[in-house]
Amino acid sequence: MTSEQIRRLALVGVVLGFGSAAVSALVAVLGPGGQPAPPVGRFETATREIAAFSFTDGAGQPVTLADFAGKPVLLNLWATWCAPCIKELPSLDRLQADLGGAGFQVVAVAEDRGGAKVVLPFLDKQGVKALAPYLDPPGAALRALGVQGLPTSILIGRDGRETARLLGGADWDSAAIRRQITELIRSR
Repeated sequence: MTSEQIRRLALVGVVLGFGSAAVSALVAVLGPGGQPAPPVGRFETATREIAAFSFTDGAGQPVTLADFAGKPVLLNLWATWCAPCIKELPSLDRLQADLGGAGFQVVAVAEDRGGAKVVLPFLDKQGVKALAPYLDPPGAALRALGVQGLPTSILIGRDGRETARLLGGADWDSAAIRRQITELIRSR
């Protein structure tokens, strides 16, 4: 191969690289059907119905969001292979420990295809104490909720409707995000 051919190939690679970056940026900004994607790192408030889907608890028993009816829920979809999910897991566990109970529940659903054999040891290794293990190996929640990436957190009001959505990881210990959650819980 001549040096001229190598130079041309390198130029093609640069052009393709920039094109790929532009497409990636467009996909991050626009969701399905060209609609704007939810903002990353902050709650997008909206009131909408939630499609029915099921998942399982750590013992393999079926669970639906109806099992949490009457109290606000922070539904967090995550995976053991997702770096932002792993980073936010300790603060999500503390959020459940601090605010969880009769008036609020964090439901962290692992989307790992390996199910309990992957997720349960991972949670133990991470020292998760307050979050109950929930599993969705077939990805039913992702499809039903139109999730575009992990982690995604959805705040569900007492009425069972989505009130806010956050795409990306969060510091669940931050005063600002706790204030947002508290306000959303009180208002629904």
